Amino acid sequence: VIGLGGLGSPVALYLAAAGVGQLVLVDFDKVDLSNLQRQIIHTMADIDRLKVDSARDAIQALNPLVNVTAIARALDETELLEQARQADVVIDASDNISTRMAINLACVKAGTPLVSGAAIRFEAQVMVVRPDQPQAPCYRCLYRNEDELAETCAQSGVISPLLGIVGSMQAVEAMKLIIGIGETLSGRLLLLDALQMEWHSVQIRKNSNCPVCAA
Repeated sequence: VIGLGGLGSPVALYLAAAGVGQLVLVDFDKVDLSNLQRQIIHTMADIDRLKVDSARDAIQALNPLVNVTAIARALDETELLEQARQADVVIDASDNISTRMAINLACVKAGTPLVSGAAIRFEAQVMVVRPDQPQAPCYRCLYRNEDELAETCAQSGVISPLLGIVGSMQAVEAMKLIIGIGETLSGRLLLLDALQMEWHSVQIRKNSNCPVCAA
């Protein structure tokens, strides 16, 4: 789980509650008072603590049988690739496009499934990347210009319950991948307009010119 903020909080809690036995948590940040309205794994008592430490304690209080590895630093390209190779599923719960692109690249190289989620204002999306499926698109296939996607929820805001919805969806997709059941969101982008409370599923094709997965 990369990012222990608004998305990573429900993801980590639900996976732990469901009995996933090994969780690797990655986040370099510390808990701030302003985080608490949307990052539900942390409490007032955790302010100024590393988010991975706060999250680890919350997870083990919920399910002490979960083995939690906490990585309290930003991973470089080599470290990210190594972590992706060791994982059964990678969950991108980050809040910026450059990190999402780096995670996507690592997962494609490693051949590891990726569950990606994002939310800003009243809008959200969830997608699954399956590098083991040759015709499946990766996250980079969605976008041709990264510069247009530089907004983060910290800059533009997000309605906090929306993060709970998206994080829960990511946890569902991760559990389906781990168990090997159902149809994941590979090749589909699930969009939520929370103002209208409407879901839309958009078919995504692999970009034959994608610099990540078409090589």
